[in-house]
Amino acid sequence: MSQRIALLTRCLDGGGIQRSLITLGEAFVERGYDVDLVVGDALGPMREACPVSMRLLALPISPVLRSRVWLIAADPAGASAAWPLLLGPSPRMVRHLPALVRYLREERPGAVVAAGTQANLAAILARRMTRLGTRIVVSERNAMSVVARRGRGGFRRAYPLVARRLFPEADAIVAVSQAVADDLVALDVAPRERVFTIHNPVVTRGFDALIAEPLEHPWLRDGEVPVVLAVGRLHWQKDFPTLLRAFRLMSAIRKMRLVILGEGDERGKLEALSRSLGIAERVLLPGFVANPFPWMARAAVVVVSSLLEGFGRVLPEAMACGCPVVSVDCPGGPREILDHGRYGPLVPVGNEQALADAVLASLVRPPDRAALRQRANQFSADAAAERYLEILFPRPC
Repeated sequence: MSQRIALLTRCLDGGGIQRSLITLGEAFVERGYDVDLVVGDALGPMREACPVSMRLLALPISPVLRSRVWLIAADPAGASAAWPLLLGPSPRMVRHLPALVRYLREERPGAVVAAGTQANLAAILARRMTRLGTRIVVSERNAMSVVARRGRGGFRRAYPLVARRLFPEADAIVAVSQAVADDLVALDVAPRERVFTIHNPVVTRGFDALIAEPLEHPWLRDGEVPVVLAVGRLHWQKDFPTLLRAFRLMSAIRKMRLVILGEGDERGKLEALSRSLGIAERVLLPGFVANPFPWMARAAVVVVSSLLEGFGRVLPEAMACGCPVVSVDCPGGPREILDHGRYGPLVPVGNEQALADAVLASLVRPPDRAALRQRANQFSADAAAERYLEILFPRPC
């Protein structure tokens, strides 16, 4: 079997999926595997983060009608369940299906790790059309039930129905947290024994060097004014409006500043809200930052305010930098990462007062930074890579 591993995802928009896949791919390369990062859209802030040791391949896009014909051809009996994927705006990965089929036929990777529901479904359909023996491992990164209920785009409502039909064909199903695994089981997408929980890879062998990279910003020179930090796409899922409202409450009690690292389509909305709340001069949105770890190492506290987080990669990243963390108790991984609040407070989703109170308390009584680093080390790239390889290339009994 080929020792080439393909990592498949929808785009390079700078989210946790892309960071995790690149980290995982680097760990595979260190172990002697050839790795392709295969994406539907190669434009985006994470493009520059793709190391030269991995081959970056962008899948050409097909016309809407042609891609839908391919989708029906791949699963003619399932068209009734997949009609939301065929009518109206369709998932972008459907339009890359013909190119993905061609990639599998020409490159013949030994295994594919798909990340995200769109990529997962495309990987299974593409293998079905090639009839090759490529091993397919699908990995869900969020609670599918929540995405189907709250995600934008009508096609997402069909995810559970289509996943129930197609996911059993995967060689393995990975969930990035126990909460995501429980959700898949509750949706009847897969039986418990077929779902493997593998946490996202976070801490790498070069992590300390990334933390130590120089960072100059006037807000970080003044040690008397704490910086509250958030990291993530400017996207509805991250619920940064609640964080801004909480910051207004906490900054009325203590002088502080807020930095949100990330880019996305909600920038205008968040800037307008900052102005209307009267906090714009104390809020900084510098855009996407390829290496957020020097910011984390210098911040007073890192906050996660999301409506859902399949894993919550920012939390162990911040903890590995020795930075205190506060998180909402949203569906997904934060409760798991923080061990039910042992390593950082958990507050109700959307509750700005509770979030403000927890941040203020963390500033007054910061946790033991060594304990945070020790906990973060449990989410290592080496551990994740070894578990994936056991699934990708199982040893014969």
